[in-house]
Amino acid sequence: MSKVSFNNTQSPFFQSLKKRVDEYFESNKIHRAGNVPLYLKSIFQVSLAIFLYIILVFYTPGAFLSILLCALLGINFAIIGFNISHEGGHQTFSKHKWLNNVSAYFLNVLGANSFFWKIKHNINHHTYTNIEGLDSDIDIEPFMRVNDNQPRRWFHRFQFVYWIFLYGISYLAWIFYQDFEKYFSRKVAQGSQLKNLTFKEHFVFWATKLSYIMVYMVLPIIMVGFVKAALGYLIVSFVCGLFISIVFQLAHVVEGTSFPKPDDATHKIENEWAIHQLVTTANFGTNSKIISWLLGGLNFQVEHHLFPKISHIHYPKINKIVKETCKEFDIAYIEYSSFISAFYSHLMHLKRLGKA
Repeated sequence: MSKVSFNNTQSPFFQSLKKRVDEYFESNKIHRAGNVPLYLKSIFQVSLAIFLYIILVFYTPGAFLSILLCALLGINFAIIGFNISHEGGHQTFSKHKWLNNVSAYFLNVLGANSFFWKIKHNINHHTYTNIEGLDSDIDIEPFMRVNDNQPRRWFHRFQFVYWIFLYGISYLAWIFYQDFEKYFSRKVAQGSQLKNLTFKEHFVFWATKLSYIMVYMVLPIIMVGFVKAALGYLIVSFVCGLFISIVFQLAHVVEGTSFPKPDDATHKIENEWAIHQLVTTANFGTNSKIISWLLGGLNFQVEHHLFPKISHIHYPKINKIVKETCKEFDIAYIEYSSFISAFYSHLMHLKRLGKA
């Protein structure tokens, strides 16, 4: 696909919105990055993961409790990804660059690769949100059909049921297949080309992959045996993949969000970039402080897509400014009142596309 652009010749909406957001930070003398509460939350989340790992590997409790702790560790991994790696990848965890880089590398600690993820997420997904062939986050075809621009296959009629399996194995597919595919093919998404990796990135890739295998597979096998270690790892990875996939899908693949196609002749999207983000993105459960704490503000996905260089701790305030500006410019703002309502909408979206 040729390079896609947006109709940004006149963008009074985003100019006005950006000005108001800038004024908010300037008048309140607030830095856009994270602060002490985010650091403390992150320390707690990492400490909990270490505690759960030690209990499971070195003081393995009974079967039922071990299953519960493995599931909790899987959720904990996802939460670390949302709150620490994601923020660091966007350089919003801290005003200090070195701390952002350290937090971004927590993705490598979880088995993935922050270098590839920054390209896939920060560039492909955030620029070309919900555009077929450019946003790899919606590239689940042929296994699932998530928009009307994708071909329908007979088994898609059951995708609103089997989604749980695909989402569950997504974490394993990510770290053991997709990262290696990117590494050897030199491509992050269709039509994209990677720059040559530096010696540092080659070293980090292999060192962190091998370390991950040693810590999460080899050592547990030595300590508790192959069967218990394998079952425990599968539970952790399945729950982690399930949680991550659901959260990201609720932000873009629900009823009401659009999947725009660029003009065949000009390769241009009809809307300006900011409005494109609004029609392709949805918020959910923004009134729940618990959900916001757990998801690192990813339930404020609209604000995150409009201002990816602002830490999620500021989104509740930015949310009000965005809504007021959308109302003034008569632009639709997609939001679900709760996590449950967004999840139900996602299932209905999958069911409709499977039947279409």
